[in-house]
Amino acid sequence: MQVYGIDAIVRIISHFSFIYLAFWSLRSLRIENLFKAFKETQVRLVILMLAIAIGYACSTFFLEIILLCKNIFLTFN
Repeated sequence: MQVYGIDAIVRIISHFSFIYLAFWSLRSLRIENLFKAFKETQVRLVILMLAIAIGYACSTFFLEIILLCKNIFLTFN
C-alpha cells in the first residue's frame, strides 16, 4: 500500500504517538524492579521493543478503522 502526502505524515505521527503512549504506560509498571540490578539495561531495552510492538499494532488498528470509516462514507456518496 502506497501512502502519499498528508496521509504519510498522519501515519508517522500516529505511529510515534502510540509508541510513546505504550512506552509511557509500560514504564509505569516498573518491571525492572523485579529483575536483578545488573540486568536493568536489558530490561529497559525489552520494554522499549515491547512498546514499539504494542504502539505500532495499536496505531495500525486505529488507522485501519479510520480508513474503513472513510471507505464507508465514500460508498454512500
